Amino acid sequence: MSNRIYNILFHTHTISGIIISLALYVIFFAGSFSFFRDEIISWERSESISEGWALQEMDFDVVLDTLQARKGIAKTDVAFNQHYDEQRTSVSISVPKDAEVNEDKGRRGRGGRGNFFYMNTQDLKTYDYQESYSFGEFLYRLHFFAQLNFFGRSGYLLAGIIAFFFLFAVVTGVIVHWNKIISNFYIFRPNNSIKNLWTDAHTALGIIGLPYQFMFALTGVYIIIGLTIMSPAIISYAYNGSQEEAYDDFGFNPPKFEFVGRPLDNEFSVNDLLDRTEEKWPEFHVHNASIFNYGDENMHVQFTGKSDFNKKFASAGTITYRVKDGEIVAEKSPFQDVSYLDGARSVILRLHFGDFGGAGLKLIYFSLGLLTCFVIISGVMIWLVARDKKHVSPVKRKFNAWLVWFYLAGCLSMFPVTAFTFVMIKIGLQDPGDDRSAFIFQTFFWSWLALTLLFTFIRSNAITNKFTLILGGIIGLAVPVANGIVSGNWLWVTLRNGQMDIFLIDALWLVISISAILIGSKMKANNAEEEPANHAIPSRKSVATVD
Repeated sequence: MSNRIYNILFHTHTISGIIISLALYVIFFAGSFSFFRDEIISWERSESISEGWALQEMDFDVVLDTLQARKGIAKTDVAFNQHYDEQRTSVSISVPKDAEVNEDKGRRGRGGRGNFFYMNTQDLKTYDYQESYSFGEFLYRLHFFAQLNFFGRSGYLLAGIIAFFFLFAVVTGVIVHWNKIISNFYIFRPNNSIKNLWTDAHTALGIIGLPYQFMFALTGVYIIIGLTIMSPAIISYAYNGSQEEAYDDFGFNPPKFEFVGRPLDNEFSVNDLLDRTEEKWPEFHVHNASIFNYGDENMHVQFTGKSDFNKKFASAGTITYRVKDGEIVAEKSPFQDVSYLDGARSVILRLHFGDFGGAGLKLIYFSLGLLTCFVIISGVMIWLVARDKKHVSPVKRKFNAWLVWFYLAGCLSMFPVTAFTFVMIKIGLQDPGDDRSAFIFQTFFWSWLALTLLFTFIRSNAITNKFTLILGGIIGLAVPVANGIVSGNWLWVTLRNGQMDIFLIDALWLVISISAILIGSKMKANNAEEEPANHAIPSRKSVATVD
């Protein structure tokens, strides 16, 4: 490789990394906790479930009878969707079919615009979106900036751009370090210069997490750009704007069954149809159940889901029954003849979400995510130290210093802010009528802004690093304590009762907090070496090192 090409790749790797570093840190930090989305929700609501919970655990007959008594679901389509492991499932009820006919005659009929809500499958209580909002959902959406969708899909667009540049930074980083990728992996000089310290840490940990980072960059680009940003353009260009036609080709649209307007005259049981499905496919996990034309003579029931990961990693299956005679009118086996589209989509989604290996794989993904956060921070510090030279003008050095102070304050403050939000949710959101989303938004973002500004204006990367660890560790220790006091779910209680999802969150915070306090307490000021940019901006604060 010529020096010119090397320099181009090196500088593009550096600049692309600096531009996206803060946003990328947010994605990986929030995304790391998002692996425990289901466990966080169980912890918040004190609603423990067993690992691998699926929709077939629900008593469909009781639920449908309850919905009929409460809401009158006759002549409607009812869909149950269980995307995550939690006690609550989303329920969508369409406009009654006779209401649609009456609207053509100038009368609205009954039913309006349909209905959407969440139902607890254990006690059959219902909740709207605000009442069911959770911190687990917040962190999951934060990792692709859904909270920034002020203008259409602006948040998704930002996340897609970040994912693309991250993929570019990973590839160029490998090319730049290729010749020394093995030898540099074994070099670590903690007692040498600060630049060598950050460089060695960045290189070694970057290599360790390289497969993980490349996989997440690639799958993130596909999910964000491919599914949420490019799909409208593809529909507009290839399908002349017809979303219905596009969704039919990709298999997203549910089937359509004619509403005949005559009541079903025989008894039926959705549970019996589900039992038949389990007998046919014992290792099939139902994640969607749709009832078409409920109570009508042309009533149909469709179950959609995936196979057990131990049986087939990438799969998508569906089976549809005609209720009148119990006949199977359509089926697609999750174990045989899986289409390329279904297989590729399943592989990408499973690799990205890490939901195929239980709690052990989630912990591995979580650890690699935090390791990537450190790689991002070390890259920023390398950039700062490399530009803190006498030949660089004081104005540029001052700008670089302020930029890194802000970057580090914004990134590292996420740790204590996340712990603080966990505690506040447990002690401040006990009333079912509380606006959960507003409370979570205000608690997280206002505290994040306050700490970011505080540590930025302190103007010391050493203090920011040390005290975000200690502060986050102290607040993090309060997470299991708050859970025990408010909910009675002490660590030993949840462990004894087999509530492993709730126990996992408390134990995770306990380990993280103790580790953070120990590391933070080891950091001390080293007066022998000044912090970068001190030549440009007088300061008595020094860089942090570890004993």
